Amino acid sequence: MRIDVIIESDKPVERWLELGKLAESVGLGGVWVANNANGRDAFVNFTPLATQTERIAMGPIAVSPFELHPLKMAVSLLSLNEIAKGRAQIVIGAGGGTADAMGKKPKRMIRAVRECAELISLAASGVPGKYEGELYPVSWMDTRWVTQAPPMVFVGANGPKMLKSAAAYAQGIMFSDFTPDRVRWAHEIIDPVLEQRDLSPHTYPLNNFWAWHVKDSAEEAQREARIWLCVRGTIYPDYIRDVVNEDEAKIVTDNIGEFAKAFYKRSPDIKKVPDNILTKIVDRGTSSSSLDNIDREVERFREFKRAGLTQIALKVYGNPDAAIRTIGKHIVPALSGG
Repeated sequence: MRIDVIIESDKPVERWLELGKLAESVGLGGVWVANNANGRDAFVNFTPLATQTERIAMGPIAVSPFELHPLKMAVSLLSLNEIAKGRAQIVIGAGGGTADAMGKKPKRMIRAVRECAELISLAASGVPGKYEGELYPVSWMDTRWVTQAPPMVFVGANGPKMLKSAAAYAQGIMFSDFTPDRVRWAHEIIDPVLEQRDLSPHTYPLNNFWAWHVKDSAEEAQREARIWLCVRGTIYPDYIRDVVNEDEAKIVTDNIGEFAKAFYKRSPDIKKVPDNILTKIVDRGTSSSSLDNIDREVERFREFKRAGLTQIALKVYGNPDAAIRTIGKHIVPALSGG
């Protein structure tokens, strides 16, 4: 099982380089950067890391065709891939915060993401030609300058329709905040489609965006995790019942605005939601443990692996250097076999 790390997009290029080199040195498979509306451009900021590392993969998560035309996305990704000598990666998403900030109203999202992936694949082949898309037609594209193996292109998919569609064409799929049971649910949808492509569901690249809040103390871990619950898919109606019961779910969904208020204040205090419910969400929907209880997280990732996940991308927050070292020391060795 491959272990990746996701870092914040607000850091200067020097920090991306430091953290990426550290991630490679401790055995991580990839480093991602969240594609935030106000963050630094990943394609640009990854350039020093691409030239000063040898093995680790790198790229943004997730970029939407509604914010960046697939042709320009392809050119940026392939340019990074040339510099990184075939180690670039990307997650294509249907919407996201950047598209929202631009006032974009995504339509025909399943079709848009598929055309984006197809256009990137065509560009990566280096064969000049046109792309006859319904949403993103390109009259002529010439990427004969491509010399490296194609970059890895994941499709970000959580809902059943996008999962089924992505399984029919994507190189890999990335979930967001899926529990092991939710991974099993996804396999029920995608496995028949993968088998029609003569692909093994056991080895098909499946990644999962997962929050990492392992700290010196359990109290510190809970505090950081609660601040960031607003941006976890776990608390929203389609997923909250994965971690709490029906009555608790109603309390959470009735008070979603309180999570947003806490997030913008960077406060762990979420009004109107009982402490025991918050603890349950954090415990079941993120990796939030004390260092002396890290075996719990090792077992969680083994359960992810048994559920059919082949990769996991751990989003780190405060003190990312320490987080990456901890992941490299405890998680990578435990999950590297098979």
